[in-house]
Amino acid sequence: MSRPPYSPFPNTFRQALRAGRTQIGCWLSLGSPITTEVVGVAGFDWLLLDAEHAPNDVLTLIPQLMALKDSPSAPVVRPSWNDTVQIKRLLDAGCHNFLIPMVDSAEQARAAVAATRYPPQGVRGVSVSQRSNRYGAVPDYFQRVNDEICVIVQIETRAAVAAAAEIAAVEGVDCLFIGPSDLAAAYGHLGQPNHPEVQAAIAEVQAAARAAGKPTGILSPAEADARRYLAQGMTFVAVGSDLGVLRMQTQALADKFRDPGAGPIAAQY
Repeated sequence: MSRPPYSPFPNTFRQALRAGRTQIGCWLSLGSPITTEVVGVAGFDWLLLDAEHAPNDVLTLIPQLMALKDSPSAPVVRPSWNDTVQIKRLLDAGCHNFLIPMVDSAEQARAAVAATRYPPQGVRGVSVSQRSNRYGAVPDYFQRVNDEICVIVQIETRAAVAAAAEIAAVEGVDCLFIGPSDLAAAYGHLGQPNHPEVQAAIAEVQAAARAAGKPTGILSPAEADARRYLAQGMTFVAVGSDLGVLRMQTQALADKFRDPGAGPIAAQY
């Protein structure tokens, strides 16, 4: 009995995101396929493999993608920059969902989308046999892939907030993701993402995305904040990180036995 050909399509994560279904995720910064596999067992909707602020590159990301093959969690990769060549290499490595940092304008958003599409819709270079198409084993890969890549852009600056409506209107942008730490720094409130001015900017981005029919997301490891953003209508929310959980829980464990009277330390991840 012959087996049906393998296919990475449809991209069910992209479908869920575009449909506005809540997607709860976790940030992965440790760069280890073992820790990635462990977190993948937990059952998050998505996991962010970070190559911007974590020591990852194509060769460290591929083992982590492999580690998630049996996980229900969709891998989302953040490159270090909105760079066409870097995105091309990640695409060939098997990345189908992207979180693009520091997108400040509609022009930059269009460039990010174009980097993920083969011509004539974009500028992605063609390799006929690579990990993304199972080394040539996906028969309809080139016919379908342009419609299956998910592009999420990060809003992290004053310029991006001002251009949020134009960015949200770009065809191929699936979601606007707010970077609260960089946004707080941009407004002069470094380390204070809950400052009223920063929260007003976040609300402005949410309104722009909502008007364009696009979902919004954010990284919010503090539970009360995460639940507030979900109540506001954000559907793509990261609620913690592997690094933060390891740091805070090991500290709490050490403190418990060093000082039995010490309470839990405040979450900062």
